[in-house]
Amino acid sequence: MNLSSLIDGFSPSDGPPPRTLAAFFKWCLKGAMPILGLAAAVSATAGVLEVMTALLLGLVIDGAILGGADFVKDSWLMLLGIAAFFVVLRPLVFGTSAAMQSLAVAPNITTLVLSRLNRYTLGHAISFFDDDFAGRIAQKQMQTSRAVNEVVVELINVVAFALASLVGSALLLTTIDWRIALVLAVWLVGYLSLIRWFMPRIRVRSAAQAGARANLTGQIVDTVTNIKTVKLFAHHRHEDAVALDAMEDWRLKKIYSGTIATLFRFSLMTIAGTLPVFLLGSVLWLWTLGLASPGDIAATGAVSIRIAQMTGWVSFVLMAIYANIGEVEDGMRTLTPPHDLPDAVDAVALKVTRGEIRFEGASFAYGREKGGIDNVSLTIHPGEKLGIVGASGAGKSTLVSLLLRLYDTEKGAVFIDGQNLRDVTQESLRQQISTVTQETAMFNRSAHDNILYGHPDATVEQVKEAALRAEAHQFIEGMQDLKERRGYAAHLGERGVKLSGGQRQRIALARAILKDAPILILDEATSALDSEVEAAIQTALERVMEGKTVLAIAHRLSTIARMDRIVVLEEGRIAEIGTHQKLLHKSGLYARYWSRQSGGFIGINEAAE
Repeated sequence: MNLSSLIDGFSPSDGPPPRTLAAFFKWCLKGAMPILGLAAAVSATAGVLEVMTALLLGLVIDGAILGGADFVKDSWLMLLGIAAFFVVLRPLVFGTSAAMQSLAVAPNITTLVLSRLNRYTLGHAISFFDDDFAGRIAQKQMQTSRAVNEVVVELINVVAFALASLVGSALLLTTIDWRIALVLAVWLVGYLSLIRWFMPRIRVRSAAQAGARANLTGQIVDTVTNIKTVKLFAHHRHEDAVALDAMEDWRLKKIYSGTIATLFRFSLMTIAGTLPVFLLGSVLWLWTLGLASPGDIAATGAVSIRIAQMTGWVSFVLMAIYANIGEVEDGMRTLTPPHDLPDAVDAVALKVTRGEIRFEGASFAYGREKGGIDNVSLTIHPGEKLGIVGASGAGKSTLVSLLLRLYDTEKGAVFIDGQNLRDVTQESLRQQISTVTQETAMFNRSAHDNILYGHPDATVEQVKEAALRAEAHQFIEGMQDLKERRGYAAHLGERGVKLSGGQRQRIALARAILKDAPILILDEATSALDSEVEAAIQTALERVMEGKTVLAIAHRLSTIARMDRIVVLEEGRIAEIGTHQKLLHKSGLYARYWSRQSGGFIGINEAAE
């Protein structure tokens, strides 16, 4: 039997994660519970066998005392069975328990929880990621999945084992004398009361410590991600000071958590030390009354010492479990808010037959009083090339974001071929749109993989053809990374930092060419290209735009002068619309932009959009 395949570590979840602890654990572990129950049963069996070692020890001592020199000869069969218990049965059960935990449970539970959390996190709207550190979100995913795994493993490994041992010990002591079992019961009440007082406090402090650690990770990742800006502004000391502040907060939280942990351990060892005293004292008193045998004394001593040792182990594990529960709660609060932009329950796949785009009274202001767009109505005809012009803050990027449904309109609606974007799945919508933006997104993967992202099923030849059409093939062939991977196999570095701005945009263009979607968005797509390179790919761009509905945003007016129509936005509204020549003859806002531009750029002194 392949134990590692008993739990499917990648099975999808049912619906969004709940925001209460017990329900969240159930969501995380759904599908794995039967195997977890089996692992717990095997661990409990091992706990019962541990108690039986004390019982067998007592039987041997009593038999030796009563049987004298003939004990071994008369009881060889019993002794052989006891030997088989220690040499065969006990190792087999303990080995099976270890295999269940190490092969079936531990490798799969972390993966199961992480895959479900990551899948849900990817479904959050852009605003969710805009409002947090990328490193902190990643840290929370790893932290939560690891903590859930630790709770599950320790519950199986220790709690099931310990509970079975305690129940078995109580039954064993009852066979000696009910009063000894009563002593154990009274002790357990005190032990559990101690745990009940400490555990919630440990849980709260652990959650605070986890939050501080995630903030520290987020701060460091944010600095490293923007290291070029840090260097250019000579802010090494500033970033170091910010990181040290976050480290100090984490250190204080760890001290705060460590204080309660130290007090707990001290209290625990004190109460654990009283158990052998009470149990052995009780059985010795019974022995003086002739109510207990030497074997009973040996068995009770073995049980009491074992339980005393085990309580230290168990309580340490319980402290870790509660600490991990605190981390789970902290991660749960961060990762599980409801999605801001969910697909409609009855959403269908978008079908693009013509490529007509229509904005009807669309408004969106990012929750502010000003900004975004206001009551925009616009129809972009199938196959039309539409240029969008306006000063920074005029609403150009907002228009594109609404078309991509990165945000929902606050008023009005957006349609593609008569289909309201709220009624189609977001994945199918974005599959029908190719986008090249000013801030080109590159993965720290090979050049081939970055281009292939546009169409994952494309062949190597198709990838190279797209690179050729985007004027990217030549510089890709000459690339080499630190691991001496060359050409299309060379990695681009985080966010493509090893490339120039123009090189990044040409790879982004190749990706869009490969995707070959019926709608194309060019958001400052040539802003990082010099005039020579722009001229070289202009023909390629025109070929790519053939037969597609195109929205092109540019400050460099020369890049959109040949569009079928141009829309001029001002303060979120359409100020002018028409061809390049008609707008120039109108002598309005567009004509002023054209006359003021220097080197083909609009003056952009206004506030950023």
